[in-house]
Amino acid sequence: MNWIAIAAINLAFAVALGAFGAHGIKAVASAEQMAWWLTGTQYFFYQALGLLLVGILIKLGYTTATTAWLLQIGLIIFSGSLFAMTLGAPRWFGAITPIGGMLMIIGWVWLAVTAFKHSTD
Repeated sequence: MNWIAIAAINLAFAVALGAFGAHGIKAVASAEQMAWWLTGTQYFFYQALGLLLVGILIKLGYTTATTAWLLQIGLIIFSGSLFAMTLGAPRWFGAITPIGGMLMIIGWVWLAVTAFKHSTD
């Protein structure tokens, strides 16, 4: 899996989602919905940047693809659930948002664990 390419695609989506939020839905969304969209977009962007770094670290042998998978799936669930609610999904749909957040946290912890294993100090 080419995680650097996937990260680049995610970053392009992050820009597009931010633009759509600022121009496409701003006029019809409530303040709460706009806050959901903004949070989803910010996390999407931050995690995509992180995934870019992880892709490089995978190539250097400092971590495994498990890190990337956890971040990518977490990103999709976390941001995706916020985007879905903004676009009209039932509010209870937000109950899956923390699952995505936990996967992202686990992904970053997994990076730490694997990086410690490859430490030369």
